[in-house]
Amino acid sequence: MQFDEREEDETPNAVSNFRISKPLREALKEKGIESLFPIQATTFDTILHGSDLVGRARTGQGKTLAFVLPILESLINGPTKTSRKTGYGRAPSVLVLLPTRELATQVCSDFEMYGGALGLKSCCLYGGSPYQPQQIQLKRGVDIVIGTPGRIKDHIERGNIDFTALKFRVLDESDEMLRMGFVEDVELILGFQVQTLLFSATLPDWVKHIAAKFLKRDKKTADLVGNEKMKASTSVRHIVLPCSSSARSQLIPDIIRCYSSGGRTIIFTETKDSASTLAGLLPGARALHGDIQQATREVTLSGFRSGKFSTLVATNVAARGLDIDDVQLIIQYEPPRDVEAYIHRSGRTGRAGKSGIAVMLYDPRKSNFSKIERESGVKFEHISAPQPAEIAKVAGAEAAEKIIGISDSVIPVFMAAAEELLNSSALSPIELLAKALANAAGYTEIKRRSLLTSMENFVTVLVECGRPIYTASFAYGVLRRFLPEEKVESVKGLALTADGKGAVFDVASEDLDIFIAGQKNAGGGVKLEVLKSLPRLQERAGRFGGGGFSERKDGRFSGGRGGYSDRPFSKGRGGGGGGGGRGRGNNHGKW
Repeated sequence: MQFDEREEDETPNAVSNFRISKPLREALKEKGIESLFPIQATTFDTILHGSDLVGRARTGQGKTLAFVLPILESLINGPTKTSRKTGYGRAPSVLVLLPTRELATQVCSDFEMYGGALGLKSCCLYGGSPYQPQQIQLKRGVDIVIGTPGRIKDHIERGNIDFTALKFRVLDESDEMLRMGFVEDVELILGFQVQTLLFSATLPDWVKHIAAKFLKRDKKTADLVGNEKMKASTSVRHIVLPCSSSARSQLIPDIIRCYSSGGRTIIFTETKDSASTLAGLLPGARALHGDIQQATREVTLSGFRSGKFSTLVATNVAARGLDIDDVQLIIQYEPPRDVEAYIHRSGRTGRAGKSGIAVMLYDPRKSNFSKIERESGVKFEHISAPQPAEIAKVAGAEAAEKIIGISDSVIPVFMAAAEELLNSSALSPIELLAKALANAAGYTEIKRRSLLTSMENFVTVLVECGRPIYTASFAYGVLRRFLPEEKVESVKGLALTADGKGAVFDVASEDLDIFIAGQKNAGGGVKLEVLKSLPRLQERAGRFGGGGFSERKDGRFSGGRGGYSDRPFSKGRGGGGGGGGRGRGNNHGKW
């Protein structure tokens, strides 16, 4: 196969500037790819010339094609062309290892698309599927094997795979293989010399150990992250939003409506039960996690990709490497347990140069996400739950678009009913139309949510007393100066402000007048303010992530230890009455 004579493109990373044959260029063009991403351009010649490689780039920046393209060119037009096995029963020339079945099938589809254009055959080997069809494929002969370490190891032990003709070995998402416990399987498979390519978004010690032990000493490194602080995707808007665990499932539809821009949404949870429970509560959503049968998982991913439904609720099984078009919004149901999980989850949007939004819900009394900011380099944008005006703006625009799209043929049929409504109603035509738009958007009423816990029909209030407020019990003591005990008991989510001058809490809308009127009797510089925006709050010291949540098998969330109590201590024992916190503490406050 000959390369076309062509002038060098003015764009340095243009496909035409690389040794990419015409059939492969045409396949790339069909996918709208005319230029290579930096990781692809940086590594192309290195791989084609036979060097071992450690490649590192931010998630969503094209690591898969960084090895697919040069490997295919090498097999067809490069150094490995003459020694590659061909014909029936041929042994594979390429082995690609990935940590999950979903990633394996995704990478296999890329090899099938681009390798198929060159006459090369691929097969995908992963657990949860019958052995026999995989054995038949291997016996007939394939050029490229893609699979998970456990199933590849099984086929090796059964004598189904012959690696004597192997030319390339790729470890993709290497850091995730470590996290999932594939160390021994991977090291067994790596036990022979062949050109090896190791790709990873992060480089923990095990990945460095693998590179030092199994790659050649003269290996090349392509690190497009380096010591840059910003390791999360730069094309993603990173948002944190305070929300109590009880309000999350009710809040998420509003977030999707306001921030998804009509695109796909992925919601990440920490547990399988939580994913299934939440998917059951959200209209049209589907769950994806390890307890779901493989065939169902494949149907779910296919449906999500094709647009049959637009909301996927997943555990980390879907967080690594999955490249799904038009994922506009990522919602993290709670802060993840480590920084790298945040990087990879948020990286499911804003891929291939597109923009996206990642929203992380957190309990302000229990979560500490400063470490995520420090180690990932993101600067979180702090917002509160979408308010009625925001929801109405988006929902009204959607409803108006639907109404405009209705055929004019319905007008004569409904004209009489419209005239009767106008004549019988005390509302103006604009007011009636506003109601019609709300109904078309699915809203019979819009409830205001608090800024602090996102609970419906609550408002967020700031209390200050002219002196620092260092503890929650002191804040409760201040409230007891001018409120009856049952009203103090009714406040939700009390948390301290970062400046140490006050505390914020949520009050039922119906009780707000009682709180405002009561402050006049408090004295001592006590001031209450209904907030329009949430101030920075003190974070819980210690580990971030779930921040005190304990997952329960039934999918519900319960408060764990640590953070500020959601309920005040009894008067005179923990709150200190009017004394603002003195006396013995009582650790039996209710959650």
